[in-house]
Amino acid sequence: MLTTENSKKWMKNFAKKIDEKKDELSRIDSIVGDGDHGNNMSRGMHEVIEQFEVQNPQTITEVFKVTAMSIMNKVGGASGALYGTAFLEMARESRNSEKLTDMLQASVDKLMKRGGAKLGDKTMLDTWIPVTQAIKENRLDEDTIQLAVDNTKSIRASKGRSSYIGDRSIGYPDLGALSSSYLFQSLLETEDIL
Repeated sequence: MLTTENSKKWMKNFAKKIDEKKDELSRIDSIVGDGDHGNNMSRGMHEVIEQFEVQNPQTITEVFKVTAMSIMNKVGGASGALYGTAFLEMARESRNSEKLTDMLQASVDKLMKRGGAKLGDKTMLDTWIPVTQAIKENRLDEDTIQLAVDNTKSIRASKGRSSYIGDRSIGYPDLGALSSSYLFQSLLETEDIL
């Protein structure tokens, strides 16, 4: 069950994992994009943790709102806007429902509307959609998360910066899908949420 404390712990675990993986994220991004995804996400998640200390969020809504605003303030480009949108929508939905699946579904719906993307477009949604479904069906595991990311490798990017390189994007995972996989791996590693 989602609580204020384990929501914060989830975001702290995500920040730690992003730090561990930032060089790999930026390495792949240097091939398919502009090379800064790892560093940008790391900077954003450091700001999240710093703002947890400053603002001391007292509700799940506040946890995800602080997360959203911190990312939007520190992560440039589409990643900041899209992650910010996702967490802001989780914050909004948390006022209506304490169920993680409802929050994630609200984020998926908003991301689809905002970016015009769908499953199979080689975006972060290629992780968010199957993971959300797996959580609804109480079957989320590492393999499900990894498969979601791996599925993006065979797709030609049609959205975002990777779309500029056309067929050369094939063979590489979508960076948003990959960094999102770290979000959901961190969820699995956070006790008492699922």
